[in-house]
Amino acid sequence: MSKYQRTRFTPTSMSFGMGTWAGCRYESTAHAIEKRDGGKDRGGLIGNSGRFSYLALSFQLSPPAEVASRSYKMIIVLKPTATPEDADQILRQIEALGLKPLHLPGTERVVLGALGDERILGKLHLEAHPAVESLKPILAPYKLVSRSMHPHDTVVNIGDVPIGGDRFVVIAGPCAVESLEQMQDTAIAVKNAGAACLRGGAYKPRTSPYSFQGLGLAGLKILRDLSKSMNMPVITEAVEVGDLEIVEEHASAIQIGARNMQNFRLLKSLGKCRKPILLKRGMASTIDDLLLAAEYIVSEGNPNVVLCERGIRTFETATRSTLDLSVVPYIKQRSHLPIIVDPSHGTGIRDLVEPMTLAAAACGADGVIIEVHRNPAEALSDGPQSLYPEQFARLMQKLRPFVEAAGRTL
Repeated sequence: MSKYQRTRFTPTSMSFGMGTWAGCRYESTAHAIEKRDGGKDRGGLIGNSGRFSYLALSFQLSPPAEVASRSYKMIIVLKPTATPEDADQILRQIEALGLKPLHLPGTERVVLGALGDERILGKLHLEAHPAVESLKPILAPYKLVSRSMHPHDTVVNIGDVPIGGDRFVVIAGPCAVESLEQMQDTAIAVKNAGAACLRGGAYKPRTSPYSFQGLGLAGLKILRDLSKSMNMPVITEAVEVGDLEIVEEHASAIQIGARNMQNFRLLKSLGKCRKPILLKRGMASTIDDLLLAAEYIVSEGNPNVVLCERGIRTFETATRSTLDLSVVPYIKQRSHLPIIVDPSHGTGIRDLVEPMTLAAAACGADGVIIEVHRNPAEALSDGPQSLYPEQFARLMQKLRPFVEAAGRTL
């Protein structure tokens, strides 16, 4: 066993394997190498988010200070005695320098925000303003969705159903809209069991081009009519920018699936929508990726975003995905946005939906979205993970004590 010691150095330029980076800071970290296969070391060159590892040495790349300082975010906490005129004056100062001002009135204090170049922000000398109590930089890459910027939980209303408050919300329905009768039967079943919102896909992004792709506009009309007749908000997916206007006309909320979580043009367009957005985590996305995707939507003007953990793809093959419930409390600490869990896609196995739903309630999720079909054996999409109506009804009965133990209502 050979060991390398941890070292630090700061060259002005360095060439390592793939090229030269000038003016950047490098940090090398030692790891142990175990001799195997007749004394040969196993190693290789691996890149991941600016980290390069070769054999036992890893180098972490940080950008030069002058580059990192160009984008800066700061919250400005005003004193309790500050007046609306004080806030307006500071906001005008921020905007006059070409920066983006933010007004975040709270119940106890007024908080302002400034987004832009740190060097320009420094010219304001806001720390000397008589109405300013403190200045706090926002260090996370996401700003508007950060709890540092907005300390109180956001409640998003889908129709008349609030998500993010004291209520644990259950959204249920089939993966895809197949017919009026199929949707009607399922909608009646899930509503009678206690579901607050109805789900169903009119447009279905499928891995295979030969799989059922959804009914499109006809499916949207079915969802709209059922929403009105049953007084139940409906959630359905939009898969491209061209769909947004018509989906917004027919649905109570717009779902963005895992495959589109980093479709940035689509995310920007969602920021201009009037309807709430249910944003699912991508199959290979980090938590920061998810929060930055939400930042795209909020920064364009739509603050009504609900996050959704739906499982990530790992080396595990026993389940469809690996449902990462640790995301829920982690995001609760770092973001004010509500987050729900999708145990259907998160496991892909009908028998696992119930225990993971109970676990979601226990770990602090704001709700769940569950696939239910009147007859999963005949489902055109996701039958193996869809619950039978009687299974869903039993789940709702078992769920109540878990929700109440978490301090919520069902």
